[in-house]
Amino acid sequence: MRRCEILFLALFSVSGHLAAVCQSAEKPSGATRKRPNIIYIMSDDHAAQALSCYGSVVNKTPNLDRLATQGMRFTNCFCTNSICGPCRAVVNTGKYSHLNGFICNGNTFDGSQQTVSKLLRKAGYQTAIVGKWHLKSEPTGFDFWHVLIGQGPYYNPPMKTTQGVVKHTGYTTDVITDVALDYLKNGRDRSKPFFLMYHHKAPHRHWMPGPKHLNMYDDVTMLEPKTLFDDYSGRGTAAHEQEMTIAEHLNPNDLKLVPQRGLTEEQEKVWNEAYTTKNKAFEQSNLEGKDLVRWKYQRYLKDYCRVIASVDDNVGRLLDYLDESGLADNTVVIYTSDQGFYLGEHGWFDKRFMYEESLRSPLLVRWPGHVKPGTVSKDIVLNLDFAETFLDMAGQPVPADMQGRSLRGILESNTPRDWRKSMYYRYYEYPGAHSVAKHYGVRTGRYKLIYFHDLDEWELFDLEKDPHEMKSVYAHPAYAGVVKQLKAELQRLRTQYKDDDSVVGRVVRNPRKTDQREIAP
Repeated sequence: MRRCEILFLALFSVSGHLAAVCQSAEKPSGATRKRPNIIYIMSDDHAAQALSCYGSVVNKTPNLDRLATQGMRFTNCFCTNSICGPCRAVVNTGKYSHLNGFICNGNTFDGSQQTVSKLLRKAGYQTAIVGKWHLKSEPTGFDFWHVLIGQGPYYNPPMKTTQGVVKHTGYTTDVITDVALDYLKNGRDRSKPFFLMYHHKAPHRHWMPGPKHLNMYDDVTMLEPKTLFDDYSGRGTAAHEQEMTIAEHLNPNDLKLVPQRGLTEEQEKVWNEAYTTKNKAFEQSNLEGKDLVRWKYQRYLKDYCRVIASVDDNVGRLLDYLDESGLADNTVVIYTSDQGFYLGEHGWFDKRFMYEESLRSPLLVRWPGHVKPGTVSKDIVLNLDFAETFLDMAGQPVPADMQGRSLRGILESNTPRDWRKSMYYRYYEYPGAHSVAKHYGVRTGRYKLIYFHDLDEWELFDLEKDPHEMKSVYAHPAYAGVVKQLKAELQRLRTQYKDDDSVVGRVVRNPRKTDQREIAP
């Protein structure tokens, strides 16, 4: 009898140990908990003012709000170069555009350079990217990748993988999530922590809603921004000469006034049923002037919010899986956008400018046991900081040549005393889409100084008195001292970040009005 008892206890102990080992990857404890899984979710062109947790007056995002409620919301997260490809290069390298070599969307990312995915993989993480890549070269540093080709379509996307191109049928936001969930369920080594970059195409132009949301907001009139009919009288040449107005630069494809390409026969039928009646009403309206601008604004913004609804639904699918699988307790979930976007402010769509709507990105971080639920940070943080943060979360050293700082202290409610009080921005892509002049600048908690170097024009905004940036006070005598201080700070940051203009050659004054051109270095 005694032998039987001993044998039973031994078997019970072994089975218990095996069960604990099997569950350790999904529900880690002790030392394992110090190496969390990291899921980095990034949408494309998702403005902070289009999330309800940021006070949106046009839409609701209940699943993204879950991250804000359960984690930290950042109110001053900014990008360093407000355009898709360069933002992604900054996130991957922790370096400004002039050092990582990807300054404009037409560039090709040098995949041989140091990236955060390579460093995490070397540290024992399984690394994966699913969705939008948009850096032209093939992803490097990832154990698994399944990415859109270029910008990718909204429906039926072909996607590049290590095994070649895979053709999908369905709505792209759903497809990207399907692939990401399949990776989490079936594609990874459960003995290792994972780093997953889960990137959505939406809500990038030209805003094709998914089949579930084609008629969403049909009975709603979207609130117009106060600056929808801005005449730019308070700013210089750049604001006047851009090509991104709702009034003049949205095309028939953007406005869904022409047949949409890339749909299956069944998808096209559903699409036409949703838009035919709406378009007939417009064709019969004979709108003009401000009434026509208002109609374009409503069409644009409703479609924009419809595609965000799909992103929100799909993030909800991912969060539900983390809860159901037991992964949530030891998984960091980060949500952001590559940059901000104009939702009719200043009469615009798109991004690029250093003005607030395109400079600011949403940033939500949930990290159980480290981030106090429902907290808000007003600290100035940058997409430049993300790579360093991932490494710090994983317990890895941050390379000295990375230019950002880990957000871990802020996330744990212990902001370093020497945290930045200003940030540096630079945009390069001119001539290019939307004709936004090249510029760089500095933003502090209250002020923003911008220099349009080809135009040799300065703008200064007092964000406390003029939060919508309607009138530059650069030439106002009362701000002479502020201008002097900010120019000194701008030069300090340019030196700190090693920006000596070498990537753009010699900057000349207003090349559009002379025969001069940039001279390559």
